[in-house]
Amino acid sequence: MKTLAAIVAAAALSAIASAQERKPVPKDSVRVALPGCTKGHVFTAGQRTVDEPGSFSVPEGTHIRMNGPKKLMTEIKTHEGSMIELTGLMKKSQYSPGVTVGGIRIAPAPYGPGGAMASPVATQMQIDVEGWRPVAGDCRR
Repeated sequence: MKTLAAIVAAAALSAIASAQERKPVPKDSVRVALPGCTKGHVFTAGQRTVDEPGSFSVPEGTHIRMNGPKKLMTEIKTHEGSMIELTGLMKKSQYSPGVTVGGIRIAPAPYGPGGAMASPVATQMQIDVEGWRPVAGDCRR
């Protein structure tokens, strides 16, 4: 009887572990964990702290469009105004060229073909949200 219980427990644990596996990261993307705040479908990267460092260097104040399942986005929306940490996939090519000097990003002008201004939506950074968790801190309004 004990072996049957052990087999059932082992099967249950392996089922739980396989359900929590993340999808593999494509070669052109990176999995990130970013602290910050949300408003609608826009995530604003917050300041990193020693105890909540995140996993990738995105400057504080960077706006990122969130993409994800409707249920997950609804969950995140209920925590607007609270600091959270998003986990998800971002394309490596989204990180714009340029340098940060004194907290200001200096980069080439966003002009398209023929000198016309490029679409701000086309250059918007995006994250495919996989999960989130609450973290300590407040969101500035």
